Parts: sequence; structure tokens; C-alpha cells
Amino acid sequence: MIRTIGVDPGSRFTGYGIVEGEGTRLLHVANGVIRLSGELPLTQRLKIIYEQLTRVIAEVGPACMAIEDIFFAKNVKSALRLGQARGAAILAGVNAGLPIYEYSALEVKKAVVGYGKAGKDQVGEMVRCLFRLSQPIDPNAADALAVAVCHVNTSGSRTRWIVRGKS
Repeated sequence: MIRTIGVDPGSRFTGYGIVEGEGTRLLHVANGVIRLSGELPLTQRLKIIYEQLTRVIAEVGPACMAIEDIFFAKNVKSALRLGQARGAAILAGVNAGLPIYEYSALEVKKAVVGYGKAGKDQVGEMVRCLFRLSQPIDPNAADALAVAVCHVNTSGSRTRWIVRGKS
């Protein structure tokens, strides 16, 4: 079983979710959200994202990080802030020696819900059902878990292709 940390980056809310999986077997390990005040300067928020993810990575010991790629932002300023939050998260993973895998929102939604244009509520409900969680979870944590699930599904098929190619 491969332990993966999924990250849904944001300059105000950065979700993370840790999943163990192999093939169709999935296990929910943990999830959470780094909540950041809009009152803080962006540089301070980036520092907190980096420090908090570094702490989570050290505690749960994932083998890799999967992170959502930017594909759309409401405006240029939002896109830049989101890119900087992604950079802080990626740096935490890279400094921990983790390989980093990036997935578009379309890939993540398709892997988890089966439909690339699914809404946040559909992703959250599917994640809750997949892991048999009794309570609804924060949408940012659900998105992060979905990114991790997408990676587990994708890495499993990559492995199968490699094995088939060698035989």
C-alpha cells in the first residue's frame, strides 16, 4: 500500500488528505485544512502553509505528494496567489524528499466521481462514501483526498502498464 498526501492549495484554505492505497483498495488515514486569515500578509500565509504541511508530512510519512494543478482562476491576482500557495506546498514536499505529481481538477473529478465537471459537493459526497466517513468533511479536505485518490488510481494503472510492457 502506497501512502499519498493529496493537497488542494489555496492562499486562504489549503486542504490536505492522506490516503493509503493500491489498485482498488483505499484507506483514509487523515485529512485537514490549514485555515489562514485574510488579514495576514500573503508572505506570512505562505510560510504557514509550508510549515504546517512540513509538520503533517513528518507526522504521517507519505511516500509521495499529489497536488491539484491550476487550470482556472477568477482573475490574474487570484491565479498568482494560488500559484504561490502551490509553490509553498510543493516546496514542503520536495524538501521532505517526496516525488510530486500534479493533476488537473478535471482528472481528479473524473477519477473520483466519474465526471470531469462534477461540483464540489459531488466530490465531497463521493469521497465521504468511498471512505465510509459518517460525517461530511470540509470541501477543501475532500478535494485534497480526491487528489490523493486520483494519484492512487493513476499510479496503479501506470504500474500495470509497465508490468505488461515488460512481459
